[in-house]
Amino acid sequence: MALQGISVIELAGLAPGPFCGMVLADFGARVMRVDRPGSRYDVSGLARGKRSVALDLKQPRGVAVLRRLCAQSDVLLDPFRSGVMERLQLGPEILQRENPRLIYARLSGFGQSGSFSRLAGHDINYLALSGVLSKIGRSGENPYAPLNLLADFAGGGLICALGIIMALFERTRSGKGQVIDANMVEGTAYLSSFLWKTQKLNLWEAPRGQNMLDGGAPFYTTYRTADGEFMAVGAIEPQFYELLIKGLGLKPDELPNQMSMNDWPEMKKKFGDVFAKKTKAEWCQIFDGTDACVTPVLTFEEVVSHDHNKERGSFITNEEQDVSPRPAPRLSDTPAVPSFKRDPFVGEHTEEILKEFGFSLEEIDQLTSDKIIESHKAKASL
Repeated sequence: MALQGISVIELAGLAPGPFCGMVLADFGARVMRVDRPGSRYDVSGLARGKRSVALDLKQPRGVAVLRRLCAQSDVLLDPFRSGVMERLQLGPEILQRENPRLIYARLSGFGQSGSFSRLAGHDINYLALSGVLSKIGRSGENPYAPLNLLADFAGGGLICALGIIMALFERTRSGKGQVIDANMVEGTAYLSSFLWKTQKLNLWEAPRGQNMLDGGAPFYTTYRTADGEFMAVGAIEPQFYELLIKGLGLKPDELPNQMSMNDWPEMKKKFGDVFAKKTKAEWCQIFDGTDACVTPVLTFEEVVSHDHNKERGSFITNEEQDVSPRPAPRLSDTPAVPSFKRDPFVGEHTEEILKEFGFSLEEIDQLTSDKIIESHKAKASL
């Protein structure tokens, strides 16, 4: 795989950090997650392909163990707020002095500097501070966050993974690692570059929820069907809009101009009345195979069995019969080969990993006795 031979130390965190680590693992990196002792299960749900070492970083000897691991690794993934790692004597100045090739990836909410850098926050807060939240929502309603996908996973985890890949590539020239300041505010703002760059094109001149791409247009929104399900419509271009009108059984000469914004509310009502007369399956029969840009809103239960997704093998099932999306993108020569094993227990690979990094059995026994590390290997095999 593309990242074969790359070793990653991921400090356990929530949402964005584990996703970043999973992306790297899916594409071949050897990801070792450092968990806090005292728990059995990872709560992120994003541990695919990783191994776990349980290590107490509140103890100086635990810090010393992590420093030994980082001295032989390619990437450290730090999910904490600014200043936490420095207080543990694990900042980049120390670790990169011991391993100049180390890529120190810092994934935080607000970044490593600035007045908010040491504050707590969640996806909705980062989304709000990025400016993007102000653009999302129905007309006349409060802004709303589209789950915790945009800031946590797109602006956070995925952007951080991109930074790591770029730093790894640059290291092939310089031989040196570098510090990555990935944060969810700036990552999400960067994702919204299109919104910024198109402000002069009148795409966003109306209030929130009344523009073409934010739910205001009758040809770019969702509609409820007769069976309480939904269809998604994205017929922007005139040739696609023509096919939409045809599929709905409406007469073009009896409708206002597609781009007449004053008529959009009435058009949405008219389209909604038509969509409500047939079931989702019936609308699929009408629009499947056409360029009308009309698709069913699939539930998680439906998406796996959809013909297109089945044909491409877009979803995978692990040994515990848990279903998840196949890693993307697909590389022609070195595609991702995701693990089909269950997620690791906390500390399941503690001894195995420490042995690989040169710790003796005597050292491991002493660290275990002193409760610096924990191993749940025996429990995991029951």
